[in-house]
Amino acid sequence: MNNLLATPASGPDQISSAPVNHSQPGNALQQLCQLTTVVADTGDLNAIKQFRPLDATTNPSLITAAASLPENTHLIEAAFEQARQEGLDGEPLLNRTIDILTVKLGIEILKLIDGRVSTEVDPNFSFNTEATISRALELIKLYETEGINKDRVLIKIAATWQGIQAAKYLEEQGIHCNLTLIFNLHQASACADAKVTLISPFVGRILDWYKKKENRDAYPIEQDPGVNSVKQIYNYYKQHGLKTQVMGASFRSSEQVLALAGCDLLTIAPSILQELQQRHEQVQPQLSEALAQQAEPVDYVELDEGRFEEFLNRDEMAYALLQAGIDGFIKARDQLSHQLRESFGIGDIKP
Repeated sequence: MNNLLATPASGPDQISSAPVNHSQPGNALQQLCQLTTVVADTGDLNAIKQFRPLDATTNPSLITAAASLPENTHLIEAAFEQARQEGLDGEPLLNRTIDILTVKLGIEILKLIDGRVSTEVDPNFSFNTEATISRALELIKLYETEGINKDRVLIKIAATWQGIQAAKYLEEQGIHCNLTLIFNLHQASACADAKVTLISPFVGRILDWYKKKENRDAYPIEQDPGVNSVKQIYNYYKQHGLKTQVMGASFRSSEQVLALAGCDLLTIAPSILQELQQRHEQVQPQLSEALAQQAEPVDYVELDEGRFEEFLNRDEMAYALLQAGIDGFIKARDQLSHQLRESFGIGDIKP
């Protein structure tokens, strides 16, 4: 059983990791932390200070949002100066500044947590194995230069076939990876075959897609397609003894979170963490190794690149959301690049 939140010194918003007394169960977040490792899905240092998670995840959108906060101006300036001292100019200078800034924010997060931070490789390389490996190694080098052991970093990579192969190589080098933008079992199976440390299957984006496609306003939680996708992946992993961990992500509600209580990890935005603090019903485990063995068997899937691409292309939802997710992260990184160009007067770079 994994505990997340460190016992606070003081403060009403802090959460104790002490064992739950089920006669007085406490709020839903406290109970959830007895069943699942809960991870903060944010680059907001103030939110991390409030919730004191064991781990934290970031992505280009969260890094761009964090860079807009006045309290992080000094990190941006330091990242730019460090990149400039490497003799770079133009677009290479901007890209290097973003990578250095991403690591600097990761280091600030690591000062507040005891576990790991997920740091994403430039999403522009999502379909390029060699470039993904090269940038991942550079990110690890930046962390190690600042005295951060690689074991405290999860390299975050989109779960394309090329990204999964990059992660396979990195894991063989002792660099742990978090494969993101997981939307179906075949992506999850390929990640497990590559022996990645953990995956982040998305819940809310799947729900959004089905609501739009089927013209529905809502689904009962037991029929939620995003929740059920994560349950299927979790049960598949446990039934076949696969070591890769499952970290549910991209939640739209606290109900979705509680429907996955017991998952290896759940990465949750601060707004939903706050909702969970305000709920006081009994939280029951919905996932466990024992429950997985009792669930409907999920056949083992053996994949090569051709079969992976075939299954992905046939899955309208997964194909669309994987590409949209990558495009969204690229757009966020481009937005940050534009902000940096404006701030530091770097010309001749496309917006």
